[in-house]
Amino acid sequence: MTKVSQSLWLTAACAAALAGGIARAGAPADAPWFADIEVVKGKARDAKTVRGIVFDDANRNGRLDAGEHGLAGVNVSNGREVVKTGADGRYVLPARRDMSVSVVQPSGWRVPTDRNFVPRFAYEHKLGGSPRKLRFGGLPDTGPLPAAINFPLAPSTVGPDFNCAVLGDVQVYSGDEIGYARDSIVRELADRKGPPPACLFALGDLVGDDLGLIPRLEEVLGALRIPQWWVQGNHDYDSDADRDADASDTWRRTYGPATYAFEMGNVLFVGLDNVVYPCGEADNRKGARPFCVEYPQKSYNGRFTDDQMAFLKNLIANTDPAKLIVLGHHIPLVGFDNRKEWAHQTDNAPEVYALLEGRKALDLSGHSHTLENLAPGDSYEGWKDAVGVTSIPFRHVVAGAVAGDWWGGDFDVEGIPMSLQGDGSPRGYVDMRVSGTDYDLDYRATGEPADRAMWLSVSTPAFRGWAAKLLDWRNADPATRGRVPPLSVQDLPDEKLLTPADLGAGSWLTANVWLGDSATQVTVSIDGTAPVAMTHTQEARGEPSRNGPEHADPFALQRQLSVARTAFESGSGDAEAQGFIQGRQTRTPPAPPQPQGSVADHSAHLWRFALPATLAPGMHTATVRVARPQGSSARETLILEVRPERPPRTFRFDVWNSVKDGPRVPE
Repeated sequence: MTKVSQSLWLTAACAAALAGGIARAGAPADAPWFADIEVVKGKARDAKTVRGIVFDDANRNGRLDAGEHGLAGVNVSNGREVVKTGADGRYVLPARRDMSVSVVQPSGWRVPTDRNFVPRFAYEHKLGGSPRKLRFGGLPDTGPLPAAINFPLAPSTVGPDFNCAVLGDVQVYSGDEIGYARDSIVRELADRKGPPPACLFALGDLVGDDLGLIPRLEEVLGALRIPQWWVQGNHDYDSDADRDADASDTWRRTYGPATYAFEMGNVLFVGLDNVVYPCGEADNRKGARPFCVEYPQKSYNGRFTDDQMAFLKNLIANTDPAKLIVLGHHIPLVGFDNRKEWAHQTDNAPEVYALLEGRKALDLSGHSHTLENLAPGDSYEGWKDAVGVTSIPFRHVVAGAVAGDWWGGDFDVEGIPMSLQGDGSPRGYVDMRVSGTDYDLDYRATGEPADRAMWLSVSTPAFRGWAAKLLDWRNADPATRGRVPPLSVQDLPDEKLLTPADLGAGSWLTANVWLGDSATQVTVSIDGTAPVAMTHTQEARGEPSRNGPEHADPFALQRQLSVARTAFESGSGDAEAQGFIQGRQTRTPPAPPQPQGSVADHSAHLWRFALPATLAPGMHTATVRVARPQGSSARETLILEVRPERPPRTFRFDVWNSVKDGPRVPE
C-alpha cells in the first residue's frame, strides 16, 4: 500500500497495528516512533477549508485518543498559507484542489516516522489525481477532503546543540549504484564516532530518473535510523508530466511533500523544490530563454513558484525572529561552477534575499556535483546577467554529492568508484554542527579519515603539459580524435620528485581545501620554516572562473583524465559486464583509459605556493595548515624530493642484465 493510501484509508485497526511494537507512554523520549498522521474519515465540514488538530500523542499510536490534548502555537500549512494552531491545538486552512497539508515540526517535539525513518507529517490531496497515467504511477484521485487531518507529535530530546548530515546528490540510477550508496555514505555515517546526527537533510536528486528506486533507497538510508528529510531535484520528477503542477506526483506519493519545513533546536529548516519542470513561457524571460518553449524535449528552470514564495513569506512571519533559517533546495540560488547558466541558478534569488533581510540565514543546495562554500559578500562574473545578483548576503553552500561525479572514475579499495568531482573534491557529505543559532560546517569524504580536509599535490611543467594534451583530446570531436588518448597516467612522471629544471620553469604546491571559502587562511611551512600564506586562485570578487592546467588540481586530474575502468572486459558472455556504463548513459564498449565526465581544471577552493627555484637537493617536508571561520582547522603534510636529474622510473634491467650470475662459489 502506498503512503498516500495509508494516509487516506488508515482505520483505527490499521493504526493500532502500525503502532504495535513502537514506543508507548513511559518509553524513552528518543525511542523510534513508527506511526502515521490521523486521517479522520467522513465528509469535511465544507469543501473550502481543511481542518484538524495537532496533538501530543502520549501513547504513540498516531491517533487522537481520550485524554490527549492539542498543542498551541504550532505552524500548519497547505503549501501556501501558514497558520498557527489555537489554544486547543486546532487549525483551519483554505483548501486547494491540489495541495500538501503539513505540520511544521516545532522545536522540542518530533513527528513520527515510518519504519524507514521517513517523517510522516503531511497529507497529499489532489482532486482527480494525476491528469494522465504517468510512468511511475503519479498520484491517485484522493477524493474529497476528509473530516479532519490530525498531526501527532511527541517530545524530542534534541536540544539547541545537534548535528545534521547534509547530503548532496545521492543520484542512484540503478541497483548497483544503490549498493555504492549503501557501502559509502550509509557505512560512513554508521561508523562515525559519537552520537548519530539528529537528521539527514538530502538536497535533491536522490535517484536518477527511475523513481521506482525510491522505496529501496529509503530502506537503505533508513538503516541509519535517522529521520531523513528529502528535497526534490530535477532527476526526482515524473519526466513524462506535462505541467510542473503534476511533475512531483510520484514523489509525493512515495516520499512526501515537495514544500515543507521543520524545526530542531533554534533552527528552522525549509525544504523547497526550486526546479520548475517542464518550464514554459513564464521562464522564457521575454524571449531571452527560448529553451523553455522551443526545445523538442522538455527542459527545466531554477525558480521558486508563486505558491512557494508565499509559503516562505508566511512561514518567516510565523517564525521566531531569533531562529536561524536554513533553506534547503536542489538548484543553487547562485553558484561558482554554473555561474552563467540560466537553468542552474535560481531566477528569483533576489526576492528570496529580500524576504530574509535582517534574519540569520544559511542556504544549502546540491545539483552541480561540486563543493562550494560561498561567504557573505562573495561575487562571481555571470551572476548579475543570469539572475540579477551582484553579491550574496549570507553563506551559500553547494554540498557536493554523495555520488561524487555520478559514481564515475576507477574503483577504490572498497570497490566503489572514486568519483572525484568537477572541482577535485571527493564524494562525501557536509557535517553541520549546530550550537544555538551558530553552526560549523565540515566536509566528510567517504572512505577518508574524518579529519582529512584537503588534497595536496604539486603542479610541475611536466604535469601541465600532460594535462593540456589530454584536455585538448577530451574536448575534441570523438568522431575524429582517434580511439586512443595521446597520453595516460603512466606517461606522467612522479610530480613529487623535482629537478632544478622543474623548479626553474615553475612548480608549485597545491592545496585543494574542500570546504574552503574566501575567508579561509591557508599557510605552508617548508622544513619547519615560518609559515607563509598560500595564494587563493579565486578571490570571489566578481572575477570569472579561471580554468586550465595552471588553475587545476593535479591530485584530481591525475585520477580523472585516465580512467582504466573503461577497459574492463571478460569472456563471461554477460553484456552488462563489458566496458563501462554510468548512470543512464549508453554502454561504452571496452576502450583504452578515458577521461571521466567532470575534471578539476578549475576550482573555487584551490590554493598554491610557488616552490623556490633554490630548493636544495634532498628531502623536504611541506606542512600545510588551514583555518576556516566556520569549520575545523586542518593540517596535512607532503614529502618532496629534489634530485639533480630524474632517476629511471622502472626496474633497471640494463644494470641487472649487465652482469650474469656466475657459478656458485664453494664455501
